Amino acid sequence: MENKAFFIMLAVMAVTTYLVRAIPFTLFRRKIKNKRVKIFFDYIPYSVLSAMTFPAILYSTSSMLSAAAGALTALVLAYKGKNLLVVALATCTAAFLVSLLEMYLHF
Repeated sequence: MENKAFFIMLAVMAVTTYLVRAIPFTLFRRKIKNKRVKIFFDYIPYSVLSAMTFPAILYSTSSMLSAAAGALTALVLAYKGKNLLVVALATCTAAFLVSLLEMYLHF
């Protein structure tokens, strides 16, 4: 990649990232009292993280079926309130077992 193109892309990303963080400070000078607006701003980090993570989950294995099995396992265990280590281990195990099953059954 050419240095000029790299620095242009870097500057665009820096401005974009800064604007997303700076706009709420410029628009809301006083403390936000509206519950809906507060809840909206509270959930933005979670929704952005989910939107970035979910596609990576589906393409994390060689098969979308094993990735979906892992994601479903993670959702169920997280909903039941299990800790992160249990969820991570069970998710990896589920994806691995479904991959093995696919390999032996030739899906």
